[in-house]
Amino acid sequence: MSDKYNISLVTGDGIGPEISESALSILETINDNFSLQLEIKKFEAGDTVLKNTGKALPDETFDAIKNSDACLKAPVGESAKDVIVYLRRMLDLYANIRPAKSYPNMPALRDDVDLVIVRENTEDLYTGEEFDIGDAAVAMRIISEKASRRIANHAFTIASKRKMKKVTCVHKSNVMKKTDGLFASTCSKVAENFPDVKFEEMYVDACAMNLIRQPQLFDVIVTTNLFGDILSDESAQVIGGLGMAPAANIGDDFGLFEPVHGAAFDIAGKQIANPTSFILSIKMMLEWLGHKHNDQKCIDAGKKLDSAVYDVVKNNIKTKDTGGDKTTIEFTKEIISRL
Repeated sequence: MSDKYNISLVTGDGIGPEISESALSILETINDNFSLQLEIKKFEAGDTVLKNTGKALPDETFDAIKNSDACLKAPVGESAKDVIVYLRRMLDLYANIRPAKSYPNMPALRDDVDLVIVRENTEDLYTGEEFDIGDAAVAMRIISEKASRRIANHAFTIASKRKMKKVTCVHKSNVMKKTDGLFASTCSKVAENFPDVKFEEMYVDACAMNLIRQPQLFDVIVTTNLFGDILSDESAQVIGGLGMAPAANIGDDFGLFEPVHGAAFDIAGKQIANPTSFILSIKMMLEWLGHKHNDQKCIDAGKKLDSAVYDVVKNNIKTKDTGGDKTTIEFTKEIISRL
C-alpha cells in the first residue's frame, strides 16, 4: 500500500485557478488509476489575497504548506517576492530544478534537447540586500561555500543518474574573482567525488550563446541564482516556450513544484492557457515523492504522465499558444484519456 501524501495546492492569480483545476482533475485521475493516496487541499496566495487581506501569503497558508508533504503552486502576480521567494527562503528550498526537454510538434530549436538547469536558490543578488550610498545604489552579492557545495552535490547526483552524465558549471569568475571564483572552485572540488560524471566549466555569456548554438550538448548545468534564473528562461524558449517548462524547488525535506511561466493576466478566464508546464510539474512532484519515500507507484505515475503529455503533443493536440485549437479543459481531457 502506498503512503498517504498530503499535497497543498496554491491556486495563484491570473490563469492560476484555471490551470489548478486542470492539475486537480489530473491528480484525481492518477489517484484512481494508480491506487495512490494523494490528499489535495487548495489554498490561496498572491495578489488577490494581498488585496483582500493585506498579506500575499497568509500565515495559515504558509503553515499548511509547511506541514504538507509537497506543494504545487500556480503562478502569482506582482506579489511573487512575498510568496515564492519567501517560501524558498523560509523552507530552505535551495535547489531550483528546471528541465528543458524537446517534445514533438513544438517550436523547439532541435528535437534532441534534454537538459536540466540546477540553480542555487537562496543567495546571490536575490537576497535583496540593497542600499544607497550617496547618489549610488549598491547590491550585495553573497556566495557561500556551504550553499555552493550543496547545490553542486545536487547537480552531480542528478547527472549521475542521467544518460550523458555531464555537469557544466556556469559562472563569470574571470570578472567576479571572489564570488564566482568561490562557486567555481567549490563545484570543482565536488566533481572529484563523482569520477563517473564529466565536468566542465563555462562562462555565463558563452553558455547563453551555446544554449542557442548547440543546446543538445548540455546535460546538467549548475549555476548561481541570477544566472540560473536567466538561463532557465532561455532554455525554456529553446524547447518551445515557457508553456512547456516545469520547475521544482527542493530542500532536504520538502519540495515545491510550479510552472516557470507567470500569471498571464491578459488571457485569464478565457480557457486558452496551456497547462502543460503545470502538468509536467506534477510529474516532477510524483517522481520526487516516489524517490523520497521509495514508492514505485508514484514513480510509475510520474513516468506515465510524462508519456501522456508526449503522446498528446505528438498527435498535434495543442492549445492556441502553440498553434493548436484546444481549450485548457479539452487539452487536459486528452491527457486524462491517456492515463
